[in-house]
Amino acid sequence: VKFLGESVDDCGGGYSESIAEICDELMQSKLPLLIPTPNGRDESGTSRDCYLLNPTLRSQSHMQSFRFLGILMGIAIRTGAPLSLTLAEPVWKQLSGSNLTPKDITEVDRDYMPGLMCIRDMDADTKAFAAMDMAFSTPSAAGQEVLLSNRYRRVTAENRNEYVKLALNYRLHEFDQAVAAVREGISGVVPVPLFSLFTGYELETMVCGSPDIPIHLLKSVATYKGVEATSPLVSWFWAVMEEFSITERSLFLRFVWGRTRLPRSIADFRGRDFVLQILDKYQPPDDFLPESYTCFFLLKMPRYTSKQVLRDKLRYAIHFCKSIDTDEYARVNLPTGDGANSESSEYQDSVIESEQEHNIEFSTGGGSGVPPPPPPPPQGGGGPPSASLH
Repeated sequence: VKFLGESVDDCGGGYSESIAEICDELMQSKLPLLIPTPNGRDESGTSRDCYLLNPTLRSQSHMQSFRFLGILMGIAIRTGAPLSLTLAEPVWKQLSGSNLTPKDITEVDRDYMPGLMCIRDMDADTKAFAAMDMAFSTPSAAGQEVLLSNRYRRVTAENRNEYVKLALNYRLHEFDQAVAAVREGISGVVPVPLFSLFTGYELETMVCGSPDIPIHLLKSVATYKGVEATSPLVSWFWAVMEEFSITERSLFLRFVWGRTRLPRSIADFRGRDFVLQILDKYQPPDDFLPESYTCFFLLKMPRYTSKQVLRDKLRYAIHFCKSIDTDEYARVNLPTGDGANSESSEYQDSVIESEQEHNIEFSTGGGSGVPPPPPPPPQGGGGPPSASLH
């Protein structure tokens, strides 16, 4: 598959990368479908790093977007290709068909329920309620004030119980329309009635895989070319992977597979092995960085001479090569042609000279993603990390 407008030839890696990009954009406020939890906005309580479906979106186009999100979730379940979405526990609970409880509200908005209970349990002091001058409205999960009744304008000692009842009912059901649209999208791929057999956590695992990225799971599907599984180089590699943080493991998966999470089990790899290939053509080996072929879950490494060198080169690759673009970045950003003035030519020469000083080669075959000009490579430089698509 040739991606239009992009220098990507896809055999699976480009597709995985595009899904990962969609998930990133959903959680970076570039699209309005997901919002941070109230706890996340206030930096307090649990689920600070999680997202909720936006309850304020009601238009047909937004419902269609929610349905498309559901389709992506259904595909993830059917194919075992996880989505890197960090949705709060109550979202998964509703998607599985369960109703929310006040405890679920506290999970994402620590201060809401205590505030309601305080109003309910206050002394029936008319002057105290008048002094509060509290509108008969409640903040939604998105932080917008929502009127609860046309009958009352202010909360009083007499109507406070009705206020608490209406406010709680609103917060328990404000996501219903968005959840229904997502479930409708999922139902086009997998039978939604079966979700009643699963908890919200189990559904999350089916859609998003394992956010912890267990190394033992990756090792269980690993195969080796050009090196024995018991060699010191392989031992160094797995030791470095164990030392990596969760974030770095996610970056590694993005580099070698175009994804940021592992499937939930060995069966969900669907026969796809992680391949570690050692090549001796890179000489001296410590001057080169690893290559990856995301379509084939393949990592090619030089025969590094120490664990420290392996760690530095691999860490450099996963941090500075995040785009799959078959070297197009280098071609676009190096001015060429008749229109290039002397200043552009001098700039191009300086860049090439800089790359030669660091023993960096611009690949001309296969298609590799060359990163933007990064800081000097560690320990003497090396060739660019490649994110090749074939």
